[in-house]
Amino acid sequence: MKNFFILIITICTCINIYSQNTYAFFGSFNWDKNTEGIYVYQLDTISGNLSKVSAFKGISNPSFLTLSPDGKYIFACTESKTKNEGSVSSFKFNPENKTLTFINSQKSGGENPVYLTVHKNGKWLVNGNYTEGSVSVYPILENGKIEPYVQNFQFSEGSLDVNRQDRSHIHSTVFSPNFDYLFLPDLGADKIRTYQFENEKAQPLQEAKISFTKTTLGSGPRHFTFHPNGKYAYCIEEMGGAVSVYSYENGKLSDLQRINTHSEKYKDNFESSDVHISPDGKFLYASNRGEENNIAIFSIQNNGTLKILGYQSVKGRHPRTFALDPSGKFLITANTLTNDVTVFKRNTETGLLKKVGKKIKIRNVSCVQIRKY
Repeated sequence: MKNFFILIITICTCINIYSQNTYAFFGSFNWDKNTEGIYVYQLDTISGNLSKVSAFKGISNPSFLTLSPDGKYIFACTESKTKNEGSVSSFKFNPENKTLTFINSQKSGGENPVYLTVHKNGKWLVNGNYTEGSVSVYPILENGKIEPYVQNFQFSEGSLDVNRQDRSHIHSTVFSPNFDYLFLPDLGADKIRTYQFENEKAQPLQEAKISFTKTTLGSGPRHFTFHPNGKYAYCIEEMGGAVSVYSYENGKLSDLQRINTHSEKYKDNFESSDVHISPDGKFLYASNRGEENNIAIFSIQNNGTLKILGYQSVKGRHPRTFALDPSGKFLITANTLTNDVTVFKRNTETGLLKKVGKKIKIRNVSCVQIRKY
């Protein structure tokens, strides 16, 4: 009997340790370097509760975050929405003592950086600047330091809506499944721009045979993701309130479907924002802001097309971004206008979401990334 209780205690201890090595990283619009801007929370993967373990001051508006492939470094878009400014910054995260340490910053190469991505080899960082419509490419040293950008491409043309599409607005920078192409949804030009990425070259962005894919006029392509099988791609359109579905092969996107993210009772003023696919490739989730403030849930068919399953309120306003944890068990939303974060547990069979854990408050929260260590 004694050995049995020892076994039970050991199992419970292991479960507790396992449940405490997943971290959620939050960016925000803090508007003041003297206040906290980046936050680190532990995610209890049993209860769904978030517990604050660290935060960082000394930077302005770290609005979007991304992690290095090994999880050692956090990269942030900083000085976002700051007139005539913009930078990208690097931090080291130590999961043992749960601390963030600032490494360095570099100019973003354009006003209002909004999205960062890292090459799988950990040696390249790519940033998209929204206001000036540009992309910048930076080498990353082994210690996580960002070098000055080696390429900066500016785009200018706009599209249909003269108020919001007066010029190019790059809203995300996404690598292809093999990391040999880079895709740049351009909200201002209604295009998904494409470059080859040759990581062994000193200037890796190279002209692609197909330099862009047109989207529906006035749709405003925003965020972009690939299916785990690498055969399909999905672009959420901020102004059009839809997800466009593409087949994908060797840098080429081919139209398959365009489906609304909003329900029938919402007819206009769409503000779709983020899009992610469950790790098993069976479900796609898309966030809606504006009046809806929900997550649209789709099943992914065998041919890559989408079928709507339902909508889940985020219990807040303006879900600018959201993320799924690596296991696909949880989905976390960053609700900017209500200054809060909501955790949902995902039913892996149905794809539906259920709120769990306690809602936490983070002022002007704008981004969430999740990583297991």
